[in-house]
Amino acid sequence: MTIRILLIDDHALFRSGVHALLQRQPDFDVVGEAADGLEGLKRAKQFRPDVILLDLNMPGLSGIGTLKLLVQDLPQTAVVMLTVSEDLDELTLALREGACGYLLKSIEADTLASAIRKAAAGHPVIADDMTAKLVTSMRAPKPVSVSAPAAAADPLTTRERDIMRELAHGSSNKEIARSLMLAESTVKIHVRNILRKLNLTSRVQVAIYAVGHDTAKAAEPA
Repeated sequence: MTIRILLIDDHALFRSGVHALLQRQPDFDVVGEAADGLEGLKRAKQFRPDVILLDLNMPGLSGIGTLKLLVQDLPQTAVVMLTVSEDLDELTLALREGACGYLLKSIEADTLASAIRKAAAGHPVIADDMTAKLVTSMRAPKPVSVSAPAAAADPLTTRERDIMRELAHGSSNKEIARSLMLAESTVKIHVRNILRKLNLTSRVQVAIYAVGHDTAKAAEPA
């Protein structure tokens, strides 16, 4: 299977370098490039790629603004932010707006190729350094008022927690169905219920939630 890729970045030299690196992969086809968000939207609609590598900071329409429109117009395309920014707020915002991943431009070529394949398969891809920052921020102790109410009960069922754990490991619906011996349609329903109960909008957010709440760890034997 050939993975069709679109590059959106305002730095021509960087685009050319990434283009050349990716074209060396036998299963990649860089179908186009764009120097800004508006041109990127046009190229995305024209080529309908499997994966878009999108810069965060661009003149004119920002990376986040472009991301919102791409997710709206091409929901089946995996959009991965490829940026120099290590700002945790920008990572969180990108994931909230529907990005499939968040990678840093310092990434090694082989790691980038692997991440693109995972994104094309529907798996979240986040730079290791950024994942560590995110988990640390979610686990940071928060001041508790003496009058604060008790924490709300876990809204998820045991089966939903099992599925969320699999999502945190990057498993697809088909892989989860096989692992838990369920129908794939049943897994889809559970995933939809998890998103609704936790007020989340994407599988990436579910994975981050699971890691931040230690749900990603395997269940202890009875």
